[in-house]
Amino acid sequence: MDYEIHLGPARAAVSATGATLRAYTVDGVPFVETFPAGEPAPMSSGAVLLPWPNRTADAAWPYRGESQHLTVSEPARDNAIHGLVRDRIWALNERSESAVTLSVEIADEPGWPFRFRTAVTYALEERGLVVTHTIDNLSDRPMPFGLGAHPYVRAGATDVDDCEVTLAATTRLPLDPVRLLPARAQEPARIHRRPMRGLTLDGAFGGCVPSEDGLVRHTLMGPDGGVEVWADPVFGWTQVYTPAEFPGRPGRAIAIEPMTCPPDALNSGVDLLEVAPGGSWSAAWGITPVGLVS
Repeated sequence: MDYEIHLGPARAAVSATGATLRAYTVDGVPFVETFPAGEPAPMSSGAVLLPWPNRTADAAWPYRGESQHLTVSEPARDNAIHGLVRDRIWALNERSESAVTLSVEIADEPGWPFRFRTAVTYALEERGLVVTHTIDNLSDRPMPFGLGAHPYVRAGATDVDDCEVTLAATTRLPLDPVRLLPARAQEPARIHRRPMRGLTLDGAFGGCVPSEDGLVRHTLMGPDGGVEVWADPVFGWTQVYTPAEFPGRPGRAIAIEPMTCPPDALNSGVDLLEVAPGGSWSAAWGITPVGLVS
């Protein structure tokens, strides 16, 4: 099932599987990579990553002195990857011409001794696409969690190699190149207007500094404009991934993934969040076109 929303020349499509962002265009200009309706999201494109983003080492983590064993969802690296909701069918809560809200409830999962409900709203506004996440803890104990999103952004039709990327991050978390898990402590780093040509990334960046308006902002810009990924300050991390191609389209792609915590946060505890029993949590991020459309 696909849900399409529109506002003036802006269009977006969301799949019920994983509440996945499948498409976002303005005047026909694409600002995320798109895949066909009814097909699985390639490379986690547009996915919601909850209750942890990225990888959990050995699919295991401790909670109150007890070892929890998640399903090994990345067998090649013996990790649990990208949470529990991206393959679920989400229910439709609300829908209007310009917005759609989907939700799913999770319980009785291996290695996750909590019951929770999460909802996501995709709304087209004058400033672009706004994505709001809500998490309700339905269990009787505090629930730790991390949240991420996985958009592959596009500067319209501009080739990725003809673009420049800017991240709000001030640190880099070195990863083991084999298992893509943290290898050592964070180190200073800043990507400011780095040309994409020759730049290959699959890593986590932290210490994201909000702009004067209080929002974290990352950009991918071509000669005539591009796209901005913004987020509430709680999204202090981003994973940047530059695969050699996106299925069905020639040329490189780039994922700029807002995250509230780094890889393996369930074990390290770094920037891990918590929602109290019966409590609720909410935050937002979004995508804003910069130029390219009138």
